[in-house]
Amino acid sequence: MDWMYPLAGFAVGAIVGLTGVGGGSLMTPLLVLLFGVSPSVAVGTDLLYAAVTKAGGTVAHSLKGTVDWAITRALAYGSIPAAGLTLWLVHRFLPGGLGGAAGLISFALGIALMLTAISLVFRKKLQAFAQRHAPGTPNPRRTFWLTVLTGAILGALVSISSVGAGALGVTALFFLYPSLPAHRIVGSDIAHAVPLTLVAGIGHWMLGSVDWYLLGSLLIGSLPGIWIGSHVSAKVPERVLRPILAGMLVLIGGKLIFA
Repeated sequence: MDWMYPLAGFAVGAIVGLTGVGGGSLMTPLLVLLFGVSPSVAVGTDLLYAAVTKAGGTVAHSLKGTVDWAITRALAYGSIPAAGLTLWLVHRFLPGGLGGAAGLISFALGIALMLTAISLVFRKKLQAFAQRHAPGTPNPRRTFWLTVLTGAILGALVSISSVGAGALGVTALFFLYPSLPAHRIVGSDIAHAVPLTLVAGIGHWMLGSVDWYLLGSLLIGSLPGIWIGSHVSAKVPERVLRPILAGMLVLIGGKLIFA
């Protein structure tokens, strides 16, 4: 089974490079359903996996000037405390802590995958809707606090499912900042995902739900996979890839919810 982990990392990395969809949407359910990894360990390991892989994307976006650090900070003000609080509540009040929360984690993961699939299919329509209904005079203070609240929701969801920081975060930012170019929204969301997944991943590690051998094996395969996928992406139509990926997420999400 050892060689299967790098292979799975390569496959997920290639899909991430092709579509830009966060690896958590694929890696966590893959570990749970195919490899039989416990949901808590799958989530904890995938969070640190995401922190490493998205750090490279953050550097690239930062060098190109496509990160709005004010948005990233506002999201982090909500997400990082929410992630820590969620993990503490689960560990403190659920019987068995994270290890005993397999059902809750699987259900949250399934819901997150369903929402991610919807955001993938309707992203352009949602973006256009947000731009059409944008207020004439934005209220910066209101937008700031809504961004913090969005971060808090993402933090809670990501900490127990490892999914949501990517597609869901981008969709929410389209509504909060309809006049901001898409590449700056994507860059800001990726930059925010790094501290969120790192903090949540460290929280899982402190609670004993990270498999370091598994993490290293996945990274060995995923890093070249992302590189190859990003180079092939220009030759594969996005309109073909996204519906296929969304369909996969719906099927996987449904299986996790009703398992």
